[in-house]
Amino acid sequence: MAKEKNEFWEWVKAFLIAIGLAAVIRYFIIAPIVVDGESMMPTLNDGDWMIVNKLGETERFDIVVFHAPENKDYIKRVIGLPGDTVEYKDDKLYINGKYYEEPYLEQYKEQTSGPLTPDFTLEEITGRKTVPEGEVFVLGDNRLFSKDGRHIGTVDMDEVVGETSVVFWPLNKLRIVD
Repeated sequence: MAKEKNEFWEWVKAFLIAIGLAAVIRYFIIAPIVVDGESMMPTLNDGDWMIVNKLGETERFDIVVFHAPENKDYIKRVIGLPGDTVEYKDDKLYINGKYYEEPYLEQYKEQTSGPLTPDFTLEEITGRKTVPEGEVFVLGDNRLFSKDGRHIGTVDMDEVVGETSVVFWPLNKLRIVD
């Protein structure tokens, strides 16, 4: 009887440790998220399941998850970092006056008759010439149908949950995205 009781408590301890580790990993390191909507198409599709990496630095063109003003998490691409000027002119991205190619938009550019991204400057949208310290400017890849930095302004880094680049469900779409 004592042996059975001891074995039971060993199983309980192992179970509690496993639950604790899973909670720590999910809260501090990685977490799953489901893409809701079409604002990141063609890169991400509605219903894709992704892994959010909560560690590391946010870099330009990373796909990030952040808490949006509507008490909802958004998935968007980082375009502007602190101190950057951002401008779209003739459907081309300029950061700090330098042109940047966006290969992830080519599929949509081929399908549209007009510009995919209308002209704008960061100052026209936010009233500031540069992205403020501790904030980023984000855009969805589906520029014609994305509620992003053009509507909500810059995003405070404290609201960024993490970076995501791995689609793990559905299994037939398992991939790493750029």
